[in-house]
Amino acid sequence: MRLTILGGGGFRVPLVYQALLGDRGAGRITSVMLYDTDRARLSSIGAVLRQQAARYSDAPVVTETTDLDEALRGSDFIFSAIRVGGLEGRTIDERVALDLGVLGQETVGAGGIAYALRTLPVAVGIAQRIAELAPEAWVINFTNPAGMVTEAMIPYLGDRVIGICDSPSGLGRRAALALGLDASTVFYDYAGLNHLGWLRGLQSGGVDHLPALLADSDALGAFEEGRLFGVEWLRSLGSIPNEYLHYYYFARETLAAVQAVEQTRGTFLLEQQSAFYAETARRPADALELWQKTRAERESTYMVESRAVADAGERDERDMSAGGYEQVALSLMRAIAHNERASLILNVRNRGTLRHLDDDAVVEIPCTVDANGARPLTVTQFTDHQAGLVCAVKAVERSTIEAAATGSRAAAVRAFAWHPLIDSVTAAHQLLDGYSSRLPELAPFRP
Repeated sequence: MRLTILGGGGFRVPLVYQALLGDRGAGRITSVMLYDTDRARLSSIGAVLRQQAARYSDAPVVTETTDLDEALRGSDFIFSAIRVGGLEGRTIDERVALDLGVLGQETVGAGGIAYALRTLPVAVGIAQRIAELAPEAWVINFTNPAGMVTEAMIPYLGDRVIGICDSPSGLGRRAALALGLDASTVFYDYAGLNHLGWLRGLQSGGVDHLPALLADSDALGAFEEGRLFGVEWLRSLGSIPNEYLHYYYFARETLAAVQAVEQTRGTFLLEQQSAFYAETARRPADALELWQKTRAERESTYMVESRAVADAGERDERDMSAGGYEQVALSLMRAIAHNERASLILNVRNRGTLRHLDDDAVVEIPCTVDANGARPLTVTQFTDHQAGLVCAVKAVERSTIEAAATGSRAAAVRAFAWHPLIDSVTAAHQLLDGYSSRLPELAPFRP
């Protein structure tokens, strides 16, 4: 079977390949096609993958291309992890927002809207080519903002496109392990949108263990989200939020923390990864070692400003080893390819699961997966607070998708103005003007 990775020159691609190397079953992926528009990046990541494969006699064969049609033809699975505008675009997403006194995180708020506006047209174009050249392929979307991009691709690919994110499953596993539960046997009652959801239950052996976790201060403070949000606030909520909700619950503090540092997260990653690609070009024989060193630094500094606000300290090994999106992708592919039933938290059409949203809204919820794809499972309905926030952000997503599809400036301004982290229509106009003046992909939105 063949896996095509769109954005194959991306820094995190070796994580996916490493997961494939550990899959020793029959019917596994035997061929990996890397697609990217940047030949130099492809060469660097290709070198990392081949060094990863050196210890395996039957590792998936790696090929590289800058031709999209070549990449798509003959694919069984297509993993989409593109970054339109590169990390240079991310730094602009952050800086324009921060200069206007607004959070600029890459998937949340103003930065996420700007990222989506330039990404959605490309993602839709790719979906159209997949529908024509590889209609039987399953598409696993990790391109951010993942929920929005998945929803925009569904009209062309239907339920054969599924969005993934590692945050919900990582949260569930950390919460289960904090109570000493076998994480593989726990059902996570989780629901929301991508980067906007809550864990509302930990069900194992016919018992919901979440109340016990919320009552145990030591267990609750033993993992990332407990330290990030604080015991008192989690008990008040009666649930455990996705880590990205820290940007909503502690917006002022996080904005102040981000504005106080010399460089944004995007600038840090741009400098770090530029150095990695340059050094790998000079020392291709050391590509894997260079990648491992760079990745360790990247992971240890993840959400550093939010952890500083919460005085949560450094990430520990338990938080970083809870599993990543590559394991979600591998589990998803195996369930479909082998008709092995699995339960995974995925981004799929709502189909009546959550009554506050329509059937076609892409939501992030537990699903049963087999050869027929992903089907949502029954979960607890939203509280009023959860429903209000989710519906507000879904309206932002829908307006962003409309703006990207039509070029409507009015729809783009609505998207910015409606977001809970942007408190002014005037600021919405200023944000769009700032982004469209600096990002060539957003030039059509200039006044």
